[in-house]
Amino acid sequence: MSRPLVRTVGTLVRSACRQFSAVPLASASPLVHYGLWVDGAWVENASETVTVENPATGEAVATVASGGASEIDAAVRGARRAFDSGEWSEMPPRARCRILFRAAELLRNSLPELAEIETRQTGRCLREYKAQLGRVPEWLEYQGSYAATKGFEGRLPPLVDGADHVNLVWRVPLGVCGLITPWNHPLLIATKKVAVALAAGNTMVLKPPLEAPLTVLRLAEILHQAGVPPGTVQVVPGPGPTAGDALARHPLVERVDFTGGTVTGLNIARSMADAGRVRSFGAELGGNAPILVFADARSVEEAVDGVAFAAFVASGQTCVSAKRVLVQREIKAEFQERLVAKVKALRLADPMLPDTDLGPVISQTQLERIEGQVKRALEAGAELLCGGRRPGRERCALEKGYFYEPTVLTNVSPENPAFAEEIFGPVISLSEFQSEQEGIALANASQYGLGGAIWTSDVRRAHRVAKKLRCGLIWVNCHHRNDPSSPWGGFGQSGIGRENGPDAFEEYTTTQSLTIRTSEARENWFGDVNARYS
Repeated sequence: MSRPLVRTVGTLVRSACRQFSAVPLASASPLVHYGLWVDGAWVENASETVTVENPATGEAVATVASGGASEIDAAVRGARRAFDSGEWSEMPPRARCRILFRAAELLRNSLPELAEIETRQTGRCLREYKAQLGRVPEWLEYQGSYAATKGFEGRLPPLVDGADHVNLVWRVPLGVCGLITPWNHPLLIATKKVAVALAAGNTMVLKPPLEAPLTVLRLAEILHQAGVPPGTVQVVPGPGPTAGDALARHPLVERVDFTGGTVTGLNIARSMADAGRVRSFGAELGGNAPILVFADARSVEEAVDGVAFAAFVASGQTCVSAKRVLVQREIKAEFQERLVAKVKALRLADPMLPDTDLGPVISQTQLERIEGQVKRALEAGAELLCGGRRPGRERCALEKGYFYEPTVLTNVSPENPAFAEEIFGPVISLSEFQSEQEGIALANASQYGLGGAIWTSDVRRAHRVAKKLRCGLIWVNCHHRNDPSSPWGGFGQSGIGRENGPDAFEEYTTTQSLTIRTSEARENWFGDVNARYS
């Protein structure tokens, strides 16, 4: 494809999405092509083209250029040139803030088309994306505002020898950041990282997943339209083992930030170490979220509704999805009966329809992985209460999609795969506990520690239990709540570092310390035995 044609892709996508808005998935849709986004333009310098598939139908959504090590190298070097130019990195924070606010408004105006693209490339329900993406512009606004007001405020630490010296401390951007993002929340997670990286004055190369790169590429175009200089945001979709590895190893990358599985996160950390350079690293990895439902919850019905949302929104494909549901003995029987009835009633259908409850999982590979994990859980003694299979036509009319029935397992020990592993799909385990202490012990019996929730009407219990849970994110009588001001990250094998809020801004900047001697007295350490040194 010639360069001028690639430049028209954004317009083609917008036009196509307007056509999509009124038609169901069964209708034919125009196939468009996306290049790489490098130095402020669509370019077609990748040797490979891949097809983005709709997991609800198996049909092609678009084609996209797939980059490897050479494309990553060119993008990183372009981002470094942009950083060294100072056009963005040395721009006053308030000026950057104005551009990020402009980008937030452009993004907000584009949300209807972006929500449809997200649904078509991931299979997640359009109703969910409309709710989620409505919040995404807030990350650009929050981080821009924080940088303009608090982020770069200096400090004046009191020195022991303060009469003769003054110490000034301020924050500066790191340089080129390598951002590696997942397929389950393509635009949200990319924007969380991009917003703080930009607000802090960095440039970046973003590697979105080949399964769902389209909205991330559109984000780069929107930022460019808002006034972010060329080269500041580079986007190169590509395979993790080649493009992701090249980004993690690149000598000009000063920070790597990854969201995805724990095994991949460890591989990235290993690649960074093998490259022989010390640099900043952030990783939000796997989760296996526990939910503690106490007998004093306001009502069993309300708790069941909350657990169903926590477990099955996005077809269970979020890092904080409820996976291990722990219910106090007094209400276990009623809770189980109500939960199974609700889960059996969930509607699997075209994710573009407003009354669909669950869409497919992302791919055939993921579907087979879930099936294997459930099979091993049953072989290890788990009992199947509902689900546990691909749906028949009586449950889902879309035959070619990667659908899996929402599944509830019980009689699982802490060693059972359904309890010990993260099943990244619509599968949960249901266990019983008697005392508060037993419930906390079961909740903490995991190598992961990202999210967790408590259902109780006792505010004292809520505080008491929350402080004992080894989770970075804890909700009481709710789930999946997120805000750009609130830290997001986990304990243990769930990762390192924090997204959102001042915590994230500090991870994307570092300090410089300047000490100035103010005394008029002469210092002569090697010529005066009475000279002081401190």
